[in-house]
Amino acid sequence: MDEAALISKLAKIEALFAGATTEGERAAAASARDRIVARLREVEKADPPVEYKFTLADAWSHRLILALLRRYGLTPYRRRGQRRTTVMARVAKSFVDETLWPEFQQLSATLQTYLDEVTTRVVAQVVHSDTSDASEVAEPKQLERVQIECSGVNSSDTGYFREFSWEA
Repeated sequence: MDEAALISKLAKIEALFAGATTEGERAAAASARDRIVARLREVEKADPPVEYKFTLADAWSHRLILALLRRYGLTPYRRRGQRRTTVMARVAKSFVDETLWPEFQQLSATLQTYLDEVTTRVVAQVVHSDTSDASEVAEPKQLERVQIECSGVNSSDTGYFREFSWEA
C-alpha cells in the first residue's frame, strides 16, 4: 500500500463514521468532521461528558488518539506524573462507544498494517532480506549440581574480596 492509498483508505473510514451514505458524500470528506462534531454536541446534551483515561502502547496510537480528540473539538490532557502514553479527555460515553473508539481501532489497524509493511520492506532492503521472526526453541535442561573436592586450595580474605589460588 502506498501513501496515497493509505490516505484514501483513512478518508473512507472517516466518511463511514461521519454517516456518509453516497459517493458524493464520501468525496466531500471535509464536511464529515462537521457532521461528527454536530453529533457529539447532540450526544453531550443527553449524555454528559465523563473523564476518560486512554493508555496507549506506542507513539503511533498516542498521536492518533490526540488527533482524533482534537479533530472533534475535545481537549486531550494528562495529569502531572502520568506517563506520556496516557491521554485524558472529557467526553460522552456514548460518543466514545459508538464513534471515537471504533474509529480509532479501525484507523489504528490501518496505520499499523501500513507501518509494518514499510518497516519490513525497508529492513529487508537495507539490513537483511530475512525479516522472519526468531525461531522458537525448547528450554535448556537444568545442569546437575556436582560438588568437586579440591585439595591444595588456599584462600585468604583481603577486605571485600576473597582470593583463591590453585596449587598443584
